[in-house]
Amino acid sequence: MEHKEEAVISPKTGVVDGNDLLGLWQAALGEIEIQVSHPNFVTWFKNSALIEKNENGAIVALPNAFAKEWIENKYSKIVLGALRALEENIKKVEFTVHSSKTIVVTRAAAHPSQARETQQSFPEFRVDTETNLNPRYTFGSFVVGKSNELAYAAASAVVEDIGKRYNPLFIYGGVGLGKTHLMQSVGNEIRNRYQNRVRVKYVSSEKFTNDVISAIRNKNTESMKEKYRLVDVLIIDDIQFVIGKAATEEEFFHTFNALYEHDKQIIISSDKPPKFMPNLEERLRSRFEGGMIIDIGYPDYELRFAILKAKMQERAVALADEVIGHIATKIQRNFRELEGVLNRIIFFQKTRGMEITLRVAEEIMSEIMQEPVKDINPNVVIKAVAEVFGISPAELISHSRKKEVVEPRQIAMYLLREMLHLSYPNIGDRMGKRDHTTAIYAYEKVLLEVSKNQQLNQRIITIKELINKE
Repeated sequence: MEHKEEAVISPKTGVVDGNDLLGLWQAALGEIEIQVSHPNFVTWFKNSALIEKNENGAIVALPNAFAKEWIENKYSKIVLGALRALEENIKKVEFTVHSSKTIVVTRAAAHPSQARETQQSFPEFRVDTETNLNPRYTFGSFVVGKSNELAYAAASAVVEDIGKRYNPLFIYGGVGLGKTHLMQSVGNEIRNRYQNRVRVKYVSSEKFTNDVISAIRNKNTESMKEKYRLVDVLIIDDIQFVIGKAATEEEFFHTFNALYEHDKQIIISSDKPPKFMPNLEERLRSRFEGGMIIDIGYPDYELRFAILKAKMQERAVALADEVIGHIATKIQRNFRELEGVLNRIIFFQKTRGMEITLRVAEEIMSEIMQEPVKDINPNVVIKAVAEVFGISPAELISHSRKKEVVEPRQIAMYLLREMLHLSYPNIGDRMGKRDHTTAIYAYEKVLLEVSKNQQLNQRIITIKELINKE
């Protein structure tokens, strides 16, 4: 049997190497996903494609004029940066809308594996239009470790006893830790197991908000109620973005009640637990806290290593264990960063035909991990450390020798050195007029501990996220 693969014909230049463009765009998407929120990534980059690359730049095709205008205004610099990081000769990027002039044709594939690879190039976007579920997200592809095993167990229990055991199920954690994957896995498992007997709908908070606005504008609130209140399982991602929007929050409250009173399952995700949402209405807080609240923590080294192995297996590629270990050691924050780095390394491996040694991997990663220089006020660092440890900035720089103050003080000194590159005398002066040797000791102590102590590592990551939000 002759296998087929897709190639794109551009109206300007004729036949383009479809595999090369697909590989380049997939690697670029990996980097773009790190820089934008997951709902925005899925909303605006769905069905996008790199259709042309020449000496003048690159052309990205989008499914409609609205997406084109939005990405041009909001994300053009991010797209250009992602493409230039992979191909230095790309100096500009243009956006166009898919039309009849951009023709998709088929040609014979050299090997069956090529056809499979082309078909699977964008699994992120094969979304079921009725449920909004992505079939890529399954329990089978969810890698379990210490940081997420309780959340996984709770999600699995929901499938066995829908609407009764853990309702609502509230999952919280930082960006890119697998909340969306786990919630959609529940939806897909229920859909596969119970077929059409259980109606499932997954929606981002942004989509829910847009539906509320549209219903109010068109005076069609009944259709909104039907859409969300006649399901058996409602999964809402990033609920924190609903909080504070009066009309949306009101509609969600009534939707929640209608479903809960009929034993329908509700699954919610957020970046923080309800008790740390200051603008959350008390009536919603009490309903959230009446169910199961569970967190997904930052992944330890073993889980990061296992995730990389799983992603490589999905893509049918191989890297030396020392390379995988190096990536897992350096990328500690979340799975999206891991996948973004892996995508870029695979791109280099495939398109340049080079062996990825440890040295090559280090060079590729050094380019990716160059963070933009940000002018951070030292007081912001001190404030963030104090907030995470639940003490005041004044206590942090005081001369108290209590353990609950000494540890955060040493972490503050470490971050002032690592993030701001302040001199040791300057750090000592800012941290309560201390001698510079105290700052040296604190920095070296934390530097030694952070590679061995997972809890300490997670706290430092949390503090850095707070600092970078300022």
